[in-house]
Amino acid sequence: MHHAVENLPGWRGDIERFMALNFIQHFLIVLIVVNAIILGVETNHEVMAAVGHELLALDHVILWIFIAELALLIASRRLQFFKDPWCVFDFLVVIIAFVPATGSLSVLRALRVLRVLRLINKVESMRTVVGALLSSLPGLGSVFSLILIIFYVSAVISTNMFGADFPDRFGSLTTSLYTLFQVMTLEGWSEEIARPVMEVFPSSWVFFILFILTATFIVVNLFVAVIVDSINSVRSAENADAGLVLEEEIRSLRTELSELKSLVKDIHKNTGHS
Repeated sequence: MHHAVENLPGWRGDIERFMALNFIQHFLIVLIVVNAIILGVETNHEVMAAVGHELLALDHVILWIFIAELALLIASRRLQFFKDPWCVFDFLVVIIAFVPATGSLSVLRALRVLRVLRLINKVESMRTVVGALLSSLPGLGSVFSLILIIFYVSAVISTNMFGADFPDRFGSLTTSLYTLFQVMTLEGWSEEIARPVMEVFPSSWVFFILFILTATFIVVNLFVAVIVDSINSVRSAENADAGLVLEEEIRSLRTELSELKSLVKDIHKNTGHS
């Protein structure tokens, strides 16, 4: 968790600086990974029968370390802690462990594995990628709308062209949409879908090739392009912020150097007069 801590007074700032130490952050990352492994091993009944008590004990120790971490951060940041979405997410995925393991809420216990997502907040590169994904949502919405239009138009065409002869694949609009989705994934599109249709409609290969080129290779690559562009934008913004901080530090150093020169001159003048 990287936050500005220099403005926090007294012991609150000390807590923030302690929690921001590299070895503390690395220690927490190791605990998150170990905890995720334990939650995965818990699904193996043979292993749990052999060392289940030890694993559960270690899981509880790690959980209480996470709780201590959150308690320290809440104590230092107070209400500011709950204004940070990442902090709220960390808080929720840790608190899930206290949900009762019986009754209708027992399904929430399976969500304990979400603790591994805390790595996103701990690892700078992961946080950058997730931030880029979130910032790319408007652009992705446009691409998704384009895919829906292509699918809808293609489904209407294929239903009208092939529905009568292939009702199991193109008998209705929804069936055609599902079939075209399979074609887009390239899973069995040739042997299971295209070739049987081509036996009745020899020229239908033109439709399938155009759909694959449009939906799979062009539009899907647009998704990738939008996300990559967002990542570059986020990194550029971070570099710009770092540059502004550096410029401010240089300006401050120049001011201090100028004041120091003035002080030295005053000392020389006073020494000369005496």
